[in-house]
Amino acid sequence: MATVSKCTGTLRDLQLALQLKIEELRQRDALIDELELELDTKDDLIRQLQIELDRYRSSSQQALSSQETANTGAAVQTAFASDEPLRIKRQAISAEPSGLDPAKLTDVTLTSYLKTKESGELIQKALMNNDFMKHLEHGQILTIMDCMYPTTLSKGCCVIQEGDDGSTVYVLEEGMVEVTKQGKTLCTIGPGKVFGELAILYNCTRTASVTALTDIKLWAIDRQNFQTIMMRSGVIKHSQYMDFLRSIPSFQSLPEDGLSKLADVLEETHYGDSDYIIRQGATGDTFFIISEGQVKVSQQNSPSDEQVTVTTLSKGDWFGEQALKGEDVRTASYTAVGDVTCLVIDRESFKQLIGGLDEVKKKQCENNEVKEKLQAEADFFSSVSLNDFNTICTLGMGGFSRVELVQLKNETNRSFALKVLKKRHIVDTSQQGHILSERHIMMEAHSPFIVRLYRTFKDSKFLYMLLEACLGGELWTLLRDKGSFDDSTTRFYTGCVIEALAFLHTRGIIYRDLKPENIILDNRGYAKLVDFGFAKKVGLGKKTWTFCGTPEYVAPEIILNKGHDSSADCWSLGILIFELLSGSPPFSGSDPMMTYNIILRGIDMIEFPKKITKSAATLIKRLCRDNPSERIGNQKNGVKDIQKHKWFEGFNWEGLRQGNIDPPYTPTVDGPQDNSNFDYFPLDTDGPPPDEESGWDLEF
Repeated sequence: MATVSKCTGTLRDLQLALQLKIEELRQRDALIDELELELDTKDDLIRQLQIELDRYRSSSQQALSSQETANTGAAVQTAFASDEPLRIKRQAISAEPSGLDPAKLTDVTLTSYLKTKESGELIQKALMNNDFMKHLEHGQILTIMDCMYPTTLSKGCCVIQEGDDGSTVYVLEEGMVEVTKQGKTLCTIGPGKVFGELAILYNCTRTASVTALTDIKLWAIDRQNFQTIMMRSGVIKHSQYMDFLRSIPSFQSLPEDGLSKLADVLEETHYGDSDYIIRQGATGDTFFIISEGQVKVSQQNSPSDEQVTVTTLSKGDWFGEQALKGEDVRTASYTAVGDVTCLVIDRESFKQLIGGLDEVKKKQCENNEVKEKLQAEADFFSSVSLNDFNTICTLGMGGFSRVELVQLKNETNRSFALKVLKKRHIVDTSQQGHILSERHIMMEAHSPFIVRLYRTFKDSKFLYMLLEACLGGELWTLLRDKGSFDDSTTRFYTGCVIEALAFLHTRGIIYRDLKPENIILDNRGYAKLVDFGFAKKVGLGKKTWTFCGTPEYVAPEIILNKGHDSSADCWSLGILIFELLSGSPPFSGSDPMMTYNIILRGIDMIEFPKKITKSAATLIKRLCRDNPSERIGNQKNGVKDIQKHKWFEGFNWEGLRQGNIDPPYTPTVDGPQDNSNFDYFPLDTDGPPPDEESGWDLEF
């Protein structure tokens, strides 16, 4: 009896202790929730203060620009320069077009340079330890190592000069170098390190100097050879995969873009001698194509019987096809004969990818009324000239262009945006192709979610694009002033962007520079895509290789030069949603190379702010999958998969298309000359600074 009483007392004590612990944990959780709430409140306060500071800077700079005392203005500007503004407009980057023809890459001969075993191992280890290079395929790293050439420099020699254009990446084998910026030492680098890697992605200005502290030995490779290696390995592999897929009877009816997506998602799997690839009687959902080696096929009639070899399969043969159609009980065993490499795809990936593109948005302007309206519009603008317009003000300024608000002299109730581009800058940066592509795409882009281009003009120094005037201001400005948007607001603007991308993608056009800076609001508050300088018609199922885009928005396949298609826009859409909801993009570093390295680590390494809801986070992560074929919006149902996502549940897509739903923000626009929703730019009455004639002409 005493024992029972003692046990009861012990149990009661344990229960009491457990309750006390539970209460203690509950109080801690309550304290943590309280502190997190306080932290969120302080974050909001900081954001509001930063927004007010931004406004103050903007108004101060406007006031200073109207003063005649340039010295005073310069002094105050210098005082402000020490503080970085909260949100500044980001410049997009475009590499010079590659002279490489993907179709002829197999004929390109790469030059290799003799190396000792020790040198080869050092270079390979240096590349594998580099934040950027380690993301390359092993075969690419070996080829880069093989193609690196040797160079030696004496103590005191400059390897890289700050401010110069760069095109070479280096691996240091012997000696020491010093890295300096504006005369200040940043660090020293010893053997086995890579430096200068941004230069192999695109033509860039060196941001620091590198000087030899001792006699040094380097290995180097330039951008052209690096890009050849990257493109060639991807193109050859994709071409081989496509050939394999075309040889399979069940796949021969699939469109090229469907086959291309399948080729992208195939995974290489390696097997050793006598390894089972499939066991008879097992269930499976995987389809195999043999790319290297031989596979023995054997069967047994009953568990007590021995395996009987039926046949031997070799390169180009396939097996497990029934698994793609449904649950498959394997009717034979497949074992590797020697080393074997198979290309593998599972049923779920196959089902996601195959089914054709969204046909809904492919409807062209079949309505006769719409056709007549467009023809009348084209006839009207074909008869106007630059002299028929008055300039009202400047709406925006860029590095080599500006946008002016203009109106017809004889029709003052109509205003337009006139984009003026310097021909000399276009030639100097080899952007002729981009400009012609922009003109062609925009002239055909008759979507309510894309800014209209009505007419183009040219003279000896400038190109002119007469555009639809959207006077509601830039989404970038609205985001800057608000700090971030709620779910409902973000859904509306994202919906507008999705409609624009759907229009482009179903026509084989990729946009490649999605960001708030390139989204503009019309008088109603509806969002439209603007600035098609990087847009390109590549065709369905085709890829392109030019590095372009804004660093924070660039997809990993662009950074790794794997070739990209419309799926790169799906990635950028995920980044856009994240930025609109949180106020900043998920991937951002102190310089472009750091940003690219953070992107290559993947979206799963990013901690999402609490203000991004679970359903929004799920959509962002599905848009930002590393493998383009796995991205929502790039699968069999196209954009429909995004529109049906839980985050968009209840959203009125048809109302958006018809312009029947109220936007979250209605801008104040007092007539066709109102530029109040744009940052202030004084009108340069003398016109743009003089430019040399470019000597370049085109049908524009």
